[in-house]
Amino acid sequence: MAFVFGICAAYAQNGSPKREFRGAWIQCVNGQFQGVPAEQIKKTLESQLDNLKGAGINAIIFQVRAEADALYKSPYEPWSRFLTGVQGKAPSPVWDPLQFMVEECHKRDMEIHAWINPYRAKTKGTTALSPLHPYNKHPEWFVEYAGQLYFDPGLPESRKYICKIVRDIVTRYDIDAIHMDDYFYPYPNAGEKFPDDLSFAAYGRGFTDRGDWRRDNVNVLIKEIHETVRAAKPWVKFGVSPFGIYRNKKSNPNGSNTNGLQNYDDLYADVLLWVNNGWVDYNIPQIYWEIGHPAADYETLIRWWAKNAAARPLYIGQDVVRTVTKPDLMNPNQSQIPAKYNLQRSLPAVQGSCQWYAAAVVENKGNYRDMLANKYHKYPALWPASPFMDDEAPKKVRKLKPVWTADGYILFWTAPKAKHEMDEAKHYVVYRFLRKEKVNLDDPSHIVAITHNEFYKLPYEDGKTKYRYVVTALDRLHNESKPVSKKIKL
Repeated sequence: MAFVFGICAAYAQNGSPKREFRGAWIQCVNGQFQGVPAEQIKKTLESQLDNLKGAGINAIIFQVRAEADALYKSPYEPWSRFLTGVQGKAPSPVWDPLQFMVEECHKRDMEIHAWINPYRAKTKGTTALSPLHPYNKHPEWFVEYAGQLYFDPGLPESRKYICKIVRDIVTRYDIDAIHMDDYFYPYPNAGEKFPDDLSFAAYGRGFTDRGDWRRDNVNVLIKEIHETVRAAKPWVKFGVSPFGIYRNKKSNPNGSNTNGLQNYDDLYADVLLWVNNGWVDYNIPQIYWEIGHPAADYETLIRWWAKNAAARPLYIGQDVVRTVTKPDLMNPNQSQIPAKYNLQRSLPAVQGSCQWYAAAVVENKGNYRDMLANKYHKYPALWPASPFMDDEAPKKVRKLKPVWTADGYILFWTAPKAKHEMDEAKHYVVYRFLRKEKVNLDDPSHIVAITHNEFYKLPYEDGKTKYRYVVTALDRLHNESKPVSKKIKL
């Protein structure tokens, strides 16, 4: 049984954990940005982020590379058609969506994960490739399959190039993570063989089984990306969001009691190996089905992943639309939101979830956003820690004191001293307790703010009620400092 990292023992009385990953995916491939004026896209994104922040979302996974292209200023790949409508055409006026999202997410104290597709180089809707596209420089690196172009995963040049792209993004942008979804080897296309005979012959590395060789190609890429990210910035995480089934029991006795496409056998993605070898820093399997699905039951799958994949933080990919449209098996008058959240929070190995897709939350489909804001995310949550990356907490905040200002009564503090980047305080947690209340920092219902500011505006009334305010510091990987407290009359 794998060792479980960072189990959340800290819960509020209503079952809200103090630490929980609360993510949402914002995709580009649905065309929501395509050819839309920059100012309009910015307004839409700002509005979405405000809405998601209000729903308790604390991490955004933003798609920036869908087909060896870029929704950022890349020195290597062309501007994406999913931004401007034509691949290689720069936005006018020029702006950088990734840099914009880094700034806007951090302003709202949300993590930003840059989501890339490693191998896919041309989707079916792309009619023309830019001269800057890597295919036009190195056609020998690519294969065509199911009407799309892919980097050949069997070529060392493909891995080297993909790592170069990752290094560039991590080095130039203040992101919190690099993220990949479920596209490794392409989903099988009936009756069509993936054309890798040449690379298998040239780079077979002694493998006799083609499937084992393909899995090893992906394994090597995952390991090398992890090393690339660590070497560039040791605080940036690398996470994956694989298809929801690892293997079915009929393929392997350790598989889940399901009957669907398999990561291991069909996409050549050995997710458990990556988790157990520490090559990924978090894992978000896409368990997009409902409880009671005949081939891929949500409850069967969440329990399987919790049992088998907890050597690294495990979050669950939730399908918002399916969750709100499928009735609860025990109570057909309500959706499956309560049942899924109760299941998720009953499993200590599961440290949060990610919503597919962000706009469905924003649109409050089936009251999903209301349920998050009023119940499941009622209290703020710190992000899960990553002790395998860094477990040293920053020093305590200094000079904590309330001050009357023209803007009201404000609690100020000074950042702790730090010797290097990993020790620096990046956020602060402000807690509030009544005068005689026991100070319990494990209860998130006492968190009044998680902020990057070194101040907090106090809700002054008549100066007759005594409170105790407590402030802690969080570093880049969310280790929490010792507390500093102050008694204040409000």
